[in-house]
Amino acid sequence: MDNSQHVRFQATDRSYLALAKKGITQIATQVGFRPQRLSEVDLITAELTSNLVKHGGGGEILVRHFQTTSRTGLELISIDNGPGMADPARMMQDGISTTGTLGNGLGAINRLADQFQLYSLKGWGTVQLVRLFKDPMPAPPPTGGFEFRSLLVPKPGEIVCGDGCYVKRTSEYIKIFLGDGLGHGPEANRAVQEAIKALRICPHHQPVDIIRYIHQSVNKTRGLVGSVIVFDAKSQQWSWCGVGNISTRLSGPTLTKNVLSYNGIIGMNLPNTMNNHVIPFSRGQLVVMCSDGLQSRWDVSKYPQIHRYDLTILAAALYKDYARRTDDTSVLIGRL
Repeated sequence: MDNSQHVRFQATDRSYLALAKKGITQIATQVGFRPQRLSEVDLITAELTSNLVKHGGGGEILVRHFQTTSRTGLELISIDNGPGMADPARMMQDGISTTGTLGNGLGAINRLADQFQLYSLKGWGTVQLVRLFKDPMPAPPPTGGFEFRSLLVPKPGEIVCGDGCYVKRTSEYIKIFLGDGLGHGPEANRAVQEAIKALRICPHHQPVDIIRYIHQSVNKTRGLVGSVIVFDAKSQQWSWCGVGNISTRLSGPTLTKNVLSYNGIIGMNLPNTMNNHVIPFSRGQLVVMCSDGLQSRWDVSKYPQIHRYDLTILAAALYKDYARRTDDTSVLIGRL
């Protein structure tokens, strides 16, 4: 997936349905969906919103259009704090309902979507992930390698997100960046986008050198905080360096490692001395990076079996439980 931002639509009662349908249709139109596909988006939006109001006690839908090397599409994430489901697989079947309705909603979403996943815990709530592609769904990508997902949500009331992320992959390195422009709005967004532009052309492979390169490239912006983590395929190790309050954690079956950032602001003032922190690699390891739009005490281990789902489900679960909702919020999760 690319690093495009999500748009947030509230759904606390049925009065929000028309607003959500209009806004999501506008985003789908930007993707280039044809009329029939737009009708399917409309139906999915109606079902998601209805489920949030009827079963979830209200919630929100995060929507974005995305562009990768092989596909263009629309992503919808429905999040609620409702009672959850004891048997999600059973609730996906047509005719199953807990409120006396026809019980066809989840089945309809599953049939219309190109990708659909549902994660639910009794007493916790539900996250639903829907993806639709502009063109017929291509062959699934080969398994293995590095996969990543991001969640970028502007501060309520802002149009653009001041957080941003970027992943650069070669045969020798994987370079991952998450940044948070100072403040909010267009100027914060410009700072983080300038950092991403610099990273695209940066010739260095060590996180400290990358951060210093970005620092020189964004000195005409208001500045940002950021974290860089690099996987070296030859040495089979991660190396990391960060400046400011970006939380970075590597977790695996045998090791969970939190790494602490240096004080400073990229583009304004960096410490004179910074070091790369080397972390051993283990297969299946998760890299989780979050801006301070999330509370600091987030915990991946509280979600049973969530590693079996698309990484976006985990990002949405962290957002659901820990987002402050008074700031730009970003989560980037990768797995190798």
